[in-house]
Amino acid sequence: MIPSLSPLRGGPSFALPLMANGLADLGVSVDVVTTDDDGPAGRRNLPLGCAVTDGRVTYRYFARTTSFYTSSWSLTAWLARHVRGYDLVHIHALFSYAALPASLAAYRSGVPYIVRPLGTLSRWSVEQRRPLLKRLSYGVLESRIVRQAAAMHYTSGQEQREAEMLGISTRPVVIPVPIDAGAFAHPPSRDHVAGLVPLAASRPFLLYLSRLDRKKGLDLLIPAFADVHVRHPQVLLVIAGSGDPVLAREVRDEVGRRGLDGDVVFVGHVDGDQKQALLAHAAAFVLPSYGENFGIAPVEAMAAGVPVVITDRVGIAPDVAAALAGLVVRPDASAIARALNRVIEDPNLTARLAANARSLAGSRYAIPVVATELLQAYESVVGS
Repeated sequence: MIPSLSPLRGGPSFALPLMANGLADLGVSVDVVTTDDDGPAGRRNLPLGCAVTDGRVTYRYFARTTSFYTSSWSLTAWLARHVRGYDLVHIHALFSYAALPASLAAYRSGVPYIVRPLGTLSRWSVEQRRPLLKRLSYGVLESRIVRQAAAMHYTSGQEQREAEMLGISTRPVVIPVPIDAGAFAHPPSRDHVAGLVPLAASRPFLLYLSRLDRKKGLDLLIPAFADVHVRHPQVLLVIAGSGDPVLAREVRDEVGRRGLDGDVVFVGHVDGDQKQALLAHAAAFVLPSYGENFGIAPVEAMAAGVPVVITDRVGIAPDVAAALAGLVVRPDASAIARALNRVIEDPNLTARLAANARSLAGSRYAIPVVATELLQAYESVVGS
């Protein structure tokens, strides 16, 4: 169960189908239940209430009743009637409406459930994203969901530690998010980049590819790039992603104030060949986040053989540092700038980072690896 599979909702929408397909490849019967949500303003044009088969996975979409908390009465009714027919429920949500009826239906039916909180229990999320409302909601609703869960599915050790700082003692399992490493074996040509960003046809570029969200550290990225631009005026910064429109205007204003209009390019949400081409041909990928339970985009960049510069607040940072697959820095504009300059100026370092990055992505985050770990967790929960 996940409240939304809209690409506009970011990483979870891309990760869950990969998990489901990997489990199906191992012989698990998987149904995915969600809504027709398409971000705060829209709904997707999908068949509602019926089974939609994609490969060996069945999807069921239900009408979103409200955009706030992504509530759905028809989803609630379906869960109440059908959850008892399953061996296990994996809830990919917390602080979102659908987690409540899914957990309640499972508990009443004697079906064990696992909760993946999607980073909502991280320090940044708890302190910065509606903290008063979140504390109230946790005390009334989420604490019961967590307490009655058979296990909590964290995607990194950092996410587990920050959740346990809140007093959560439910059995933890740490399993990363998968990526389709094979999809990056034969990347599109640079012509796809030039079609999207004409200036990139002849200039190297740094890539930020993620939602436009305050926790992502865009307030650090622009001053960091301004420092890089002084030493490397030929380098572009490509910002790919959509999200908070207020933040988008603030970032554009800051770019203009620093005189970088011709050197920072906003391309909005990208997918398919455009996304693959940007990842494959970037000089470096940068995610200066203040809090990230995992970090799908930098893992995809590593699979594409691109050096990554991330902060130590990104969940995969310990793996990246241990494998020498990228540069991990504190969330500070000067530190980010220094790391980006190192990547631009040292081709030998860049080559080592790129090779290690591709190796790490293929060995740790590939779909079969993650699916096997998930299946082992499921068997353990059902068996106990």
